[in-house]
Amino acid sequence: MTDRSPDPRESARSSLGRRSFLGGALAAGAAGAMASPLTADAARAAGAAASDGTTSHPFYGVHQAGIDRPPPTQAQPVASFVSFDVTVPGRRELTGLFRVLTERARFLTSGGTPPGTGPRDDRLLGGTVVPDGLTVTAAVGASLFDGRYGLAARKPVQLETMRAFEHDDLNPVECHGDLLLQLCAGHRDVLVHAFLDVLAHTGDALRPRWRADGFLNPPRPSGTPRDMLGFKDGIANPDTGNAQQMNQQVWIPPRTNEPAWTAGGTYQAVRIVRFFVEQWNKVPVGEQERVIGRRKVTGAPLYGTDESQDPVYTNDPQGRVTPLNSHIRLANPQTPDTASTSALLRRSYQYTRTPDPAGDVNIGHVFCCYQRELNTYIAMQTRLENEPLVEYISPTGGGYFFVLPGVRNGEDYYARGLVGT
Repeated sequence: MTDRSPDPRESARSSLGRRSFLGGALAAGAAGAMASPLTADAARAAGAAASDGTTSHPFYGVHQAGIDRPPPTQAQPVASFVSFDVTVPGRRELTGLFRVLTERARFLTSGGTPPGTGPRDDRLLGGTVVPDGLTVTAAVGASLFDGRYGLAARKPVQLETMRAFEHDDLNPVECHGDLLLQLCAGHRDVLVHAFLDVLAHTGDALRPRWRADGFLNPPRPSGTPRDMLGFKDGIANPDTGNAQQMNQQVWIPPRTNEPAWTAGGTYQAVRIVRFFVEQWNKVPVGEQERVIGRRKVTGAPLYGTDESQDPVYTNDPQGRVTPLNSHIRLANPQTPDTASTSALLRRSYQYTRTPDPAGDVNIGHVFCCYQRELNTYIAMQTRLENEPLVEYISPTGGGYFFVLPGVRNGEDYYARGLVGT
C-alpha cells in the first residue's frame, strides 16, 4: 500500500529517461495533443454507472472532477492517493510535465484505443481503455514552491507542510510530496492501469513517494457507507449540487488574497489513520456512540432516529445527550466562534494493510477533505487533538495539498496559471 523510493534529490536522474520525457512533452504541447472537443466528454458523461465500464465523467471544467463530480454519496468504490516527488530540473520541464499529465488524464478518463506512438500500453484493460468512471484529481504540495522552479511568490497563501498533531505517529516515508494524484474509479484494475500509464509517460520526471489505496463499503443497510469502526462516515457534508454552498465552503473564488491562478481550486487534506479495531470492539456500543456522538446502527444523532437529522446542541448545553467531547460535537460545536472552521467536504476511503511485525491488524481510513481555507481543517483537527477517540486511532501519514483549478478546454493544461510566464 505504501511505497517510498530514495529521495530524488539524493540520487542521479537518468538523462536518457529525462530526454525521452521532455521530447514527448514538448511535442505534445506543439501538436495540440490535448485538443479533444468538449462535446465528446459531455456525450460520454451521460447516464449512471455502467457495468461495462463505459461510464465517464467530464474532464474539462472550471473545477477538477473527483471532488464534486460525482458527489461523495455516489463516489467510485475504489481509490488510490499517490504522492510524487518532482525531479525535473526547471520551469520549462515542469510545464512539459503538467502538459503530459493533462493529456494522459484526459485520455484515461475518456477511454479509447491507445495510440500507436509513445510508450506502449500494458493492455491491462485489453485492447481498449475503458474509463470506468475514472477521475484524476491533481494537487500540489508546499514543497513544489521551495525555490527549484521560481514559484515561491505564487504559493497558495495557506499551503504548508502537514505538522504532527498531538497523539499522531507520522511516518516520514508516507507524508507530504510535490504532487498528489487522486485516482478514483469503479474497479481496481483501472486504477493500476492509470498509475502505470502515468509512470510510463512521465519517465523519471516523477518519483513515487507514497501511495494509499482505499475502498468504500456499501451502505449497510442504506444511506451513508460505514467506516471500519462500524459508524457511518461522511454524513455531515455540504450539498455538492448546491453551487452556493460549494462556493462558500470549498472553491477558491476570484479576487481574494490568494494568487489569481488559484481560482477554481481548493485546499485538500489527506490523513492516513490506523484504527485499533480489536481494542475498539471491546468497548460497549453505548460508549462507542458517546465517543462518536451518533447511533451506531442508524447513524442518527444521539437524540434522533435517522442519519439525515442534523445534530442540534442548543437544548443540550452541558452535553448530557451529546457529550461535549464527542467526535462530532468537537468537529462542529455549533458556536459562533467556530462556525467558520466547521464546514468542509469529506471524501474518504477505507483501507486494509499487511499486519504489523507484532501481528496486529492494520486497517483504517484514508481521510480526505476539501475546504476553501486550509485553516478550516487545521482548526477542526486541533479541536479534536484530545478527543476520547484518540485512544483507538493513530494517524500515520498524508499531507496538505492544493487541488489545481480545472482544465477549461483543449488548449488548457494543469497548473497553466501557476507555471505560465
